Amino acid sequence: MPDAAVRVTFLGGLGEIGRNCCAVEVNGRLLVIDVGLMFPEPDMYGVDIILPEFTWLLANRDRVDAILLTHGHEDHTGGLRYLLGDLRVPVYGSALTLGFATHRLDEGGLAKDTEFIEVADNERRRIGPCDVEFIPVTHSVPSAFALALHTPQGIVVHSGDFKLDQLPIDGRRTDLSRLAALGDEGVALLLSDSTNAEEPGFTDSESTVGPALRRLFLERPTRRLIVACFASHLHRIQQVLDAASAQDRTVVLLGRSMLKNVELGRRLGALRVEGTKFADAAALDRLKPSEVLVVCTGSQGEPLSALSRLASGDMRQLDLGPDDTVILSSHPIPGNEFSVGRVIDDLHRRGAEVLHSAHERVHVSGHARQGELRTFLQLIRPAAFIPVHGEYRHLVHHAAIARRMGVPDEGVLLCEDGDSVVLDETGLHRGPEVPAGFHYVDGHTGDVDERPLEDRRMLANEGVVLVAAGVDAENAKLVAWPTVSTRGWFDGEQEATLRARCAELVAKALEDALASGMHDTDSLNRVAKRTVGRFIGQSTRRKPVILCAVVSL
Repeated sequence: MPDAAVRVTFLGGLGEIGRNCCAVEVNGRLLVIDVGLMFPEPDMYGVDIILPEFTWLLANRDRVDAILLTHGHEDHTGGLRYLLGDLRVPVYGSALTLGFATHRLDEGGLAKDTEFIEVADNERRRIGPCDVEFIPVTHSVPSAFALALHTPQGIVVHSGDFKLDQLPIDGRRTDLSRLAALGDEGVALLLSDSTNAEEPGFTDSESTVGPALRRLFLERPTRRLIVACFASHLHRIQQVLDAASAQDRTVVLLGRSMLKNVELGRRLGALRVEGTKFADAAALDRLKPSEVLVVCTGSQGEPLSALSRLASGDMRQLDLGPDDTVILSSHPIPGNEFSVGRVIDDLHRRGAEVLHSAHERVHVSGHARQGELRTFLQLIRPAAFIPVHGEYRHLVHHAAIARRMGVPDEGVLLCEDGDSVVLDETGLHRGPEVPAGFHYVDGHTGDVDERPLEDRRMLANEGVVLVAAGVDAENAKLVAWPTVSTRGWFDGEQEATLRARCAELVAKALEDALASGMHDTDSLNRVAKRTVGRFIGQSTRRKPVILCAVVSL
């Protein structure tokens, strides 16, 4: 690639919600934008989180100058603790974003060895091969940035996650004037958030949630109130605290990340808590239901979160019942719907009233809808455009919007994880692909790949068959009749009949193999497994996991 060309390599976030990560290459040096994680689907048994594949990035670690964080959400920062053990480079972001990241890196023992470099709104810094501007945008977490990279091929803008909220809680708006000025200078390439590209109109302001919360609180003056939301959503937490103060309720925070993030927000001035009364969980025993408001983690149904423990009755400080109202001030992240639904069911079983965004306006999105995406494109007027951050249908819709807003067809590229693009004097072109598969993390066993995960799916869907038999290899005899047992499939008479027939076939196959001179147990086990697989496949059209133990006695 010529020195003057710019390459962008996508390692995650294109075709899914989460795992946001890409690298921008200028003059042979690399800047990494975000390192996020993704939550597993229900059929990813035992998987706790999913990361980008870092193979390509680590192979080029000597060329990486820095990691740039657009904002503090886990789908943009949660992979840092898994990358920074192998890649020690400075991490740039706002004070709040770096504070969130530090909490997670502390858990992995990496924070003390990481260089964090705080940047301010509209700051422009020389980082590695190019100047980088950090442009304020509104999102569902404070201090979010869009990035403008000034490269030899012109300005490359990464929108980060954003919406155009004109009434933000903290008064910090998306800097439309600077975006327009960049458009006047000439933007060579725009990478833009696509999450709500299917949704018409404009996303409601975060400030609309506060009145809904206050009304719900006022309508329930005698009930204990529990609000679950993201611990990073300090604007939402601010409105919950304001509503609690208006009713003179004492606030109790539950969940480690909630406690840490509220403390961080207070320290950095991102939360205003004057007049708010706080108490720890031990005070719940002496506070009347009408006197307390609980703010907790777990709005996504995380198994060990405070809300999940409340729903299961596993929190000794608070036993939920008919006097409680639980408000889920969030919307399930794709993949979490089942977990959230299960927690809601458990809350109802305990007799609590449960309210969420399907009932009341207790949540608004942090992502731009079509009207805002058009405005963003109109301000920046890029020569080329790539939609990022979204499932594939979101990317398709966003690409269509860009074409309607005047971006030339040849300048709009739809990319997926593992793709790279090259920006040079002749325009935007596709580059070589890099490895970018899912990297699964199991909290109990560590990293897992697709093979054991596929085994787990097979165990769940098809069950397991266990076969044991004994042979006298020296005399070529079957001395212990095969036993066949099953787990996870068949029942009743059908199972007994199939097991008996399966044992007969295995016995016959082993006797034939022994008679032919096959004496080693590895070969005999393969014969037994092949026999069982063929019989079960023909009889049931299932493909269970088959475990054989043919031993020499």
